Amino acid sequence: MNYNQIMVIYGSEPQKMVPTLLDAVGLVDELKKDFVIGIKPNLVVAKESSSGATTDPELVGAVVEYLKVHGFNNLLIMESSWVGDSTRRAFKVCGYEEISRKYGVPLIDLKEDAYREVRVDDLTLRVCSKPLEVDYLINMPVLKAHCQTRLTCALKNLKGCIPDSEKRRFHSLGLHKPIACLSAVVRAHLTIVDAIVGDLTFEEGGTPVQMNRIIAGKDPVLVDAYAAQLIGYEKDDIAYISMAEKLGVGSADVTKADIVELNQNTSGGKKLEASRRVASLAKYVVEKDACSACYGSLIYALERLRERGRLGGLKSKLYIGQGFRGQKLEGIGIGSCTRGCSTCLPGCPPKARDIVEFLERLLK
Repeated sequence: MNYNQIMVIYGSEPQKMVPTLLDAVGLVDELKKDFVIGIKPNLVVAKESSSGATTDPELVGAVVEYLKVHGFNNLLIMESSWVGDSTRRAFKVCGYEEISRKYGVPLIDLKEDAYREVRVDDLTLRVCSKPLEVDYLINMPVLKAHCQTRLTCALKNLKGCIPDSEKRRFHSLGLHKPIACLSAVVRAHLTIVDAIVGDLTFEEGGTPVQMNRIIAGKDPVLVDAYAAQLIGYEKDDIAYISMAEKLGVGSADVTKADIVELNQNTSGGKKLEASRRVASLAKYVVEKDACSACYGSLIYALERLRERGRLGGLKSKLYIGQGFRGQKLEGIGIGSCTRGCSTCLPGCPPKARDIVEFLERLLK
């Protein structure tokens, strides 16, 4: 896998998706049998992944199984939940104790880890030792919105690699600069994003949105710039992305990225029950057999319009879904299946950022 590549696989069944994805990444060729491989999920709180807050244990389990099958046995799962929660409780509630028992993989609570002081730019950071000691680090964030930084994905997930006292200090420093500096210290070799279920508005879950995809990349800055577009933002809306780019962590230029889609967006799989907030956005939509990946993009886009005070100006319903394929309709269509609408934004699936721009042009 090249550094400027982003690989995407659609679906909702990690056990089937992960081998295809990691074969395409070429992960086995990058590793030595004696490597200590660290896996860093997002377990910010003790909530199941269906809440949109935490990394799906089936996804992490599938990565662990893939590595074990290929003879890599020195694996660690490491995390430190937010200051207000217990990591050990999160390991239990989120299904990671079962992964540990099944595959014999230790669970490392980084709240109990020693730390080192590292200087980056004009900041001295306290960073947990274990993430710096592994031979290969796999960062496994959730794609979701954040109440302060707007996005939490590859770069911000590394905040689980610092002591609780440092987490508090990061907030006092405004989050963006220390997050960027941290990414220059804790270098993930591979980022695997759980974009199967994320959250519309809040890092602690509660308004889950189904996007039905897993994303992989070696450049965490590029992954975050791409992820920002998926939930309706530009990279410049999230300050730590460009800050990390300036520190030499990676490139934020998605236009030069090689986006490789390993399969087609599909409509299969179980659909989540809509939260009250998602349901309030769905009243603007006429949906018929829509894929979760496409529908999720539209929900994120509508939330971004609401944040900008533009949603009330939307007077026409939005059509979406495979059920409208081949039909001629007067109205606004979202996604390639609605090309028969009098006005349509194609894409399979379109990014939320593109939907926002499309709808804002119509609202002028």
